[in-house]
Amino acid sequence: MIKNSKLIDAESISETLSSIRDMGLTIVFTNGCFDILHPGHVDYLQQAKDMGDLLVVGINDDGSISRLKGADRPIHELDDRVTMLAALQCVDYVVPFSDDTPLSLIQSVRPDILVKGDDYTVSEIAGSEDVLSYGGKVELVPLLKGYSTTDIIDRIKNL
Repeated sequence: MIKNSKLIDAESISETLSSIRDMGLTIVFTNGCFDILHPGHVDYLQQAKDMGDLLVVGINDDGSISRLKGADRPIHELDDRVTMLAALQCVDYVVPFSDDTPLSLIQSVRPDILVKGDDYTVSEIAGSEDVLSYGGKVELVPLLKGYSTTDIIDRIKNL
């Protein structure tokens, strides 16, 4: 794994966030594959960051992406995807996870706000029940139209 000050493992995130939580800062969490970083991702992450003080981004590892998206994915390996996300000013921590959903990571992070794109409903979002159960919020943000990693890959294949 690459060295990066924003990269943290799932086992350490809870302890890291405890002092931040003690300061009364608002912790926002979102997740995704972020296989080919595009303007839609950047807009989405900036909207998420604007909802709180600290943005934690869960990122699927290579194995979970292959299970979810197919054998020809990911396009970029985990280290490359972490590097790109960590370069964004709006991202405070990047946490890889290997499960098909980020549920256990969300339970460790215990975000004040859980964010996903408006292509989901609250009931479809892994961890939403947990976050709502302790008084947190689940927010859906509008996605920038015309951007999808799958669509970008399909366009490249058809060139």
